[in-house]
Formats: sequence, structure tokens, C-alpha cells
Amino acid sequence: MGTSGAGLVRPELTALGEWLDVTDPAELRRRQQSAEVTFRQLGITFAVYGDEDASERIIPFDIVPRVFLADEWARLSAGLVQRVEAINAFLDDIYGARRILKDGVLPEDLIFGNPQFRPEIAGMRPPHGIWAHICGIDLVRTGPDDFFVLEDNARTPSGVSYMLENREAMLRLCPELFRQFRVAAVDSYPDLLLQTMKSVAPPGTGSNPVCVVLTPGHYNSAYYEHSFLADSMGIELVEAADLVVDDNIVWMRTIAGRVKVDVIYRRIDDDYLDPLVFRPDSMLGVPGLIAAYAAGNVALLNAPGNGIADDKAIYSYMPEIVRYYTGAEAKLPNVQTFRCREPEALQYVLDHLDELVVKLVDGSGGYGMLVGPTASRDEIERFRAALVAEPQRYIAQPTLALSTVPTLVEQGLAPRHVDFRPFVLTGSKGIQVVPGGLTRVALREGSLVVNSSQGGGTKDSFVLLDNGPAHFQVQA
Repeated sequence: MGTSGAGLVRPELTALGEWLDVTDPAELRRRQQSAEVTFRQLGITFAVYGDEDASERIIPFDIVPRVFLADEWARLSAGLVQRVEAINAFLDDIYGARRILKDGVLPEDLIFGNPQFRPEIAGMRPPHGIWAHICGIDLVRTGPDDFFVLEDNARTPSGVSYMLENREAMLRLCPELFRQFRVAAVDSYPDLLLQTMKSVAPPGTGSNPVCVVLTPGHYNSAYYEHSFLADSMGIELVEAADLVVDDNIVWMRTIAGRVKVDVIYRRIDDDYLDPLVFRPDSMLGVPGLIAAYAAGNVALLNAPGNGIADDKAIYSYMPEIVRYYTGAEAKLPNVQTFRCREPEALQYVLDHLDELVVKLVDGSGGYGMLVGPTASRDEIERFRAALVAEPQRYIAQPTLALSTVPTLVEQGLAPRHVDFRPFVLTGSKGIQVVPGGLTRVALREGSLVVNSSQGGGTKDSFVLLDNGPAHFQVQA
């Protein structure tokens, strides 16, 4: 169920509204609390940084699902496939022939002056030419048919474990919804991910490549997800100390001796991946890993260097990037974006700071961001000074009239703003869009910030296999 920015209920989702009408609010709250107790027992926690109580806590879960109709999901999927194809082509080009720069589509300094561009990777090519194996593309909706891409996540996108656990909770707590709606399953994601990993193993590896998940360790805020995915796929969860590179081959230390590793799903940022190439003080990485990768002896998901595709200044050029590599207009448009590195755009942003959202080009998690309409005068003036000092570090966007969905809050059901992160897998056999995703919800009234690190919550995302029942049938 959802509403447009104008507050109109989408009539085709009447059935979900009827379910809410016939289900006692106290019962909804009991089910929601039951889910949160389970999440806590499982250890699904996240650090809310900057909070006075910095202890790990669960991400709040909302019992009311978000619904996507079959036809709108088909349109979204086509746009996601096109965008991920363009991201992969862009990365392959930027670290290779650089045709897009030679043809003047992007300014060279936007790439070479960008800290997310990794010159150490230039000239390397991942197995099968695939860079962004796992993408999380953040979307927002402003009307019944109006979806916009808010940002691209092609480094180490997180949140898929919440998608899976939210669905598990809904199946257990609200089985009547699955009797009424034909909802696409998401529980095959670990199998799809493992298939993707095996498909991009270096040529000549054999029919059963050894795959592992590389984690920075249990102090990382997403460690639950790392261990959850490794366990679900039936592969080893390893830390740097478990791996050693010998003669450009990656080996895993085991009780039975060393085992050759072919594919690594790494959840460690580039900076810490290999102390011989990136940060020499990194204790989280594997010395020699990039040499093994350059030699074509191991596949890394996602490929090092992908951060340039996440950069918000690059994002502002994505319509041109999609057109350049696919020959077609982007099926999923960007949010209008002002590049503060351009004098005219900077002046506009400085004149309208109280109306705009301003972001660091390499920021994430809702940090380093100004939401002009809700910011104090002091915050606005601090951002004004930062923009004048280093304009190239910022982009700005209008505050959108985001759609809202019903959410269970203390006072009962109320509209709250949401965004959506679907997950797209790219292997040597093609691109798959998982029929679901992570809906993040801003739990504070009027807030547009949905990030878990900023106190947002999550809810299940139903992708219907057809357009759903017109009315909810109460079972006798």
C-alpha cells in the first residue's frame, strides 16, 4: 500500500488497507514486537553512530508491508538491468580504454581527481569482465508511476539480510497475507548469489570453485549479514588471518591444510583490502591479494575500484553514461542534481540552501548531509562555509515530495516516507533482479532520512506475481 506525494491512496491496493482495517491494532503491535524479539535473539543489530548510547541495537521493523504490483515491478526491473549494464560498461571503460573521456562525455578531472578512482587497478580486468556483481540501487517514488534513482551502490551494498529476515518474520507472523496475495519469493537469494559467485570464477578453475566471504570481523556493524550470507550459502566466512597469498595464488588455512580459493565476496573497503597496494597500516586485508587478482587467479566481488561508480558527482552524469553505453535514454531517471563544482550551480545552491538537500559526493549512511527545510540556521551557515571552501565535494538536490506508506507507530497507523533498495546480481550468465528488496522507512514524523544509522527502520517489500486481489477476503 502506498500514497503519492499528494497523499492519495493507490486504489489497486485496497486489499491491504482492508487487512489493516480487520486486524486489531493491538494484535499488529504484538506481532511486530514478536519479530523484534526474534531479531534481537538472532543478533541482527546495527550501531547508531553518534548516539549517546552507542550500543548495538536492532533496526526497528514495521509489520505493514510495502507492495509492488507485477506490472510496475516489470518496468522497474527493466530500468535496473539497463542501469547495471551501464555501470559495468563504465567501470570497464574507465579502468581500460577510457573512451568516454576521449569522447568528452565526462570531464577528465572528475575521474582522475576523484579519491574513489583507483589508479592501482587501471589496466586490470576482472574475470569475465564483470565489475559490479552485486548492486543495490536506491530508489524513491514521488507518484504512482514516478520512480527516481537516488544513488547507486556498487561497492559493498548491505541490507540483503534484513530483506530475508523481514520476509521470514512476515511468513511466520502474517500468514494470511500470503494466502491472499501471490508474493514472489526472496528466499532463493543466497542460492542466486552463490551461482553468481561460481559463474565468475577465473577460467580453468573447474566445475566447483571454492568461494568464501571475507569479513573485517565481528566488530563491523554489518557482521551479522556477513555471517548470515556465508552460512546460508554453505561457504566459509573468513578474516584476513585465514588467507595467505603464495605465488599469486590465494590459499585458505584450514585444519586439514591449505585450500586454494577461487572467488572472494569481500565486505572490506578498497582502502583496507591489501596493505601492499592500498593502506599499508591495514590489519584487515590480505597482503598480495591484488597481485593474485591482477594475475587472473581469483575473482573479487565486487571488484576493487568500483567506488567511482558510487560517487555522487558521477551519479549526476548517469543519464549521459547510460545513453553512451546502451544507446538509449535511461529508463529510470535521476533526481535533478546540482554539481557544486560548477560555478553557476554553486551559486544557485548557496542562494537556496534552505530548500535543498546537500550531500558529500563520497558520503554514505546519511552522514555529511544537509536537509535544508528542516535544518537550523547554524547548520545552514556551516554548510555554506563548507561549500564555499570545497565546492567540488558536494552535490545538491531538491527535496522531493516522497510517497508515504502506512507504518505502525506509537499512535497507531501513520504515513511515513520510504525509499527502496532492490538488489541486482550480475554473473557471467546474465543479470538477475531479486523480486523484492529493502524498504527503509523514516520513523520520525516528517523526516526524509531513512538510513538505519540515522534511526530509520525497515519493512518487507511484497512483489506481486499478478496485480493482487481487489479485496481482502476474511477467512472464517
